[in-house]
Amino acid sequence: MTSQAKAIAAAQAALEKKAYDVVVLRVEHLSSIADYFLIATGRSDVQVRAIARGIEERLDLEGERALSIEGTSHGHWAVLDFNDVVVHVFYEDTREFYRLERNWLDATEVPLPEPYRSQARDLRLHALG
Repeated sequence: MTSQAKAIAAAQAALEKKAYDVVVLRVEHLSSIADYFLIATGRSDVQVRAIARGIEERLDLEGERALSIEGTSHGHWAVLDFNDVVVHVFYEDTREFYRLERNWLDATEVPLPEPYRSQARDLRLHALG
């Protein structure tokens, strides 16, 4: 599975759990940490955990296992490291505080395929960028 396909699959899994403000960023030219970041928002700690679990389960079905998973016990900021794709699932207030998208201004947003693009557009809490 390519890095981009993995990021898109993670985004799809997040949207299936009704994640808000889902963004896939290509950062391979900016960071040695990963090729792609997925950033998503949950409106409660329970939803943050459900989104993270859904992503982990989906990628596991694809044969992709997380190298590390952090933050799921508190549900304010879960990080799933799939080597070339790093997933950040935030509780709404925590995402607003850290604003990771602003730290990666030179990153390229990857458009999601339909119907996920429309679903992501409909599940916006804030203007992003």
